[in-house]
Amino acid sequence: MIIVLKKGATKEEKENIINKIESLGLSVHVSEGKERTIIGAIGDESILRERPINSMPGVESVMPILKPFKLVSREFQKEDSIINISGDEIGGNKIQIIAGPCSVEDKESLLTTAKDVAKTGTAFLRGGAFKPRTSPYSFQGLGEEGLKYLKEAKEATGMRIVTELMDPRDLDVIYKYADVIQIGARNMQNFRLLKEVGGMDKPVLLKRGLSATIKEFLMSAEYIASEGNRQIILCERGIRTFETEMRNTLDVSVIPAIKRLSHLPVVIDPSHAVGRWDLVSAVSKAAIAAGADGLLIEVHCDPLNALCDGSQSLKPNKFAKLYEELKRIAKAVDRSL
Repeated sequence: MIIVLKKGATKEEKENIINKIESLGLSVHVSEGKERTIIGAIGDESILRERPINSMPGVESVMPILKPFKLVSREFQKEDSIINISGDEIGGNKIQIIAGPCSVEDKESLLTTAKDVAKTGTAFLRGGAFKPRTSPYSFQGLGEEGLKYLKEAKEATGMRIVTELMDPRDLDVIYKYADVIQIGARNMQNFRLLKEVGGMDKPVLLKRGLSATIKEFLMSAEYIASEGNRQIILCERGIRTFETEMRNTLDVSVIPAIKRLSHLPVVIDPSHAVGRWDLVSAVSKAAIAAGADGLLIEVHCDPLNALCDGSQSLKPNKFAKLYEELKRIAKAVDRSL
């Protein structure tokens, strides 16, 4: 249920409404918009139907949220969410690029790649220290050693760090190094993990599961938001279909579809969507044209010898060329890069 306050409602009136909702055993989430303040009452809505909340001073209207996902819905918040990460915003007019190797393999290759990526003006460096792999015999990442290399890369370039959390037991060590914590596709419905990052004060990049519907994707985001963390970035990376030419199937219509349903920013991972470096450029351009707030692109200084996903990684010079091309696409849709 959402309670829309009158324009000019006093602080005392707002606090009285919040206290009333909490006294009924419901959770309260406040959204301060440009024109109106909305108070979300999360829980058993039948309780509110039996109480005259709409007659309290300062209340303009009371209405149900029809979507099963409440806090991340457009019904709850009309304005787009903008996630501020140490001065760099995701969800605003500026389109952000998150680039780097799939996994942190060694210090030298990471620093080489990071420095080349930083030359383009890219603000975010991606790199996995803990890697979920299909085969237990594949490279699983360097763990905290890899996180330390990411920290060195950040100090050398000034880029923010995006890295994946797989296990709640690694939460504290990831928290120390990451600016944005990624929840990978395989963990999209690991609800215990979602609740853990929901209790944190760091942005979360949530990837869509391999076979998840949009509704299931947004319900996973709701798990995070319901624990208090509203700094959520949705990442579409393609889903599994009958098609075998590409690694996954990316439907760019998911961008406007999610933006119609939710206020959260949406970024696209073209590298995992296609699984081939030669298709990354075209898909990246299509995503920007369709309204994506950012891109997650794999870049490696030596893709042929990469320990993870080398076939879908761009060399730094190809990434730099793509970055310049994306600037023109961004300008055409009245945005910046």
